Amino acid sequence: MPTIDDLSLAELQQEADAIRLRINRFRQSLGRFFVDKQDIIDLMVVAAIAQEPLLIVGPPGTAKSDLVLKFKDALGLGEGDYFEYMLTRFTEPSEIIGAIDIKELRDGRYIRRKAGKLPTARLVFLDEIFKSNSAILNILLTIINEKKFYQDGAPEPVPLRILFAATNEVPEQGELAALKDRFVLKIQSQSVQEKHFQELIDSGLASDAYKGLNQKPWVEGHCNLDDLLKANRYLTLLFARKQSNARGEDQNDRDVFFPTDVFQLFQRLVKTLTREDQIFISDRKLVKLYKLFRVRAWLLSGGTVSKDDLKLLAYLGESHQEIDHLRVKVPQLLGND
Repeated sequence: MPTIDDLSLAELQQEADAIRLRINRFRQSLGRFFVDKQDIIDLMVVAAIAQEPLLIVGPPGTAKSDLVLKFKDALGLGEGDYFEYMLTRFTEPSEIIGAIDIKELRDGRYIRRKAGKLPTARLVFLDEIFKSNSAILNILLTIINEKKFYQDGAPEPVPLRILFAATNEVPEQGELAALKDRFVLKIQSQSVQEKHFQELIDSGLASDAYKGLNQKPWVEGHCNLDDLLKANRYLTLLFARKQSNARGEDQNDRDVFFPTDVFQLFQRLVKTLTREDQIFISDRKLVKLYKLFRVRAWLLSGGTVSKDDLKLLAYLGESHQEIDHLRVKVPQLLGND
């Protein structure tokens, strides 16, 4: 039976508008169950379509876990497709990728019982990700970078497509730099009580009531994981496509979907942030940023990147100070302050 990875560009083009409509209904509907979290939900959807990991930063009690859980529920994901874990420095690999199978070990094979663990999930949420130890960090880097883990010394692919992580603190330790760098985008989940006191009380009481009554009204069936995977496949095929313009010249994705003035603004902003603000943006991040701009543009406006999509540069901070700074600086540079 054909899979999503077998679908052609022509087949996906026929579905693209309907898929986009379903995903937009999904993100807008989910936002109704939170107070002032729509920007985070929108970024979660963009990251999910792009299949880029997203880090949510914020103090306890600011809905970080609740955002992911409701996102998972609203996609209609079952337990077999979802894995979550809160990490500590005492977390052992067996808790994440499965315990060693003793029977296999007696036969000389080092095999983990992975059922119900991270290697079998398509959507993963890791809370307090930076509190993990070096053994867990090495496993996570391999899974994030290469989409595989090792069984008895041999690489085995994992079905992971969406990774959300959360942290109360963004650490400064050098040994965590490689893991931090894999999260191109980092967004703050802030307390909303100062601006939305009444709405917070009403929403919180409703949420507690839903939990007590075992109700999940946010599960509205607007879209599912396959819609997100099809969107990713569709955009990936567009990125790879070459087409001819009216003069017979080859055009790539940037020529068609990234207007010259917006692309030049992107270049100027990157130079400003790296030279004046000492924000580190690696070559790898630049490429991933392009993909994220395009995903956001397709989702929110149909495809062509605009100045508004460059707002994603506000989520490049590597520390609390940079996160706070970019949240103010990028809108100023874009003239949106």
